[in-house]
Amino acid sequence: MNPNLSAELRFLEESLLQPEIRRDRARVAELLAEDFLEYGSSGRVYDKSRVLNELTAEPPHRIHLTDFHAKPLAPDLCLVTYRTVRPEGPPQPGSCILRSSIWVRRDSRWQIVFHQGTAVPA
Repeated sequence: MNPNLSAELRFLEESLLQPEIRRDRARVAELLAEDFLEYGSSGRVYDKSRVLNELTAEPPHRIHLTDFHAKPLAPDLCLVTYRTVRPEGPPQPGSCILRSSIWVRRDSRWQIVFHQGTAVPA
């Protein structure tokens, strides 16, 4: 595993957790592929349009990323997995979510094509 690739994808995932990025529709749109699909920890399914609409109205929260791993699947395709912990609510303080994303490099930049979050006990 290329440590630079892992660091780059971790940086991109962490940027998507920052409230100022999450509210920046143009920045999020750059990171999500047009064919993006998410299975949220709530059980809802999101496409790119729905994510862009909902993130801009989301209240800011601190979210911590741990246990990050990147696994190349092909030269321009990578699976990343990690855990997020939200120290304050909602849904509740200490909520923990296992996450996975598939990133693809298109036009010399990385974009997410798939993301899934699964809530687990903290």
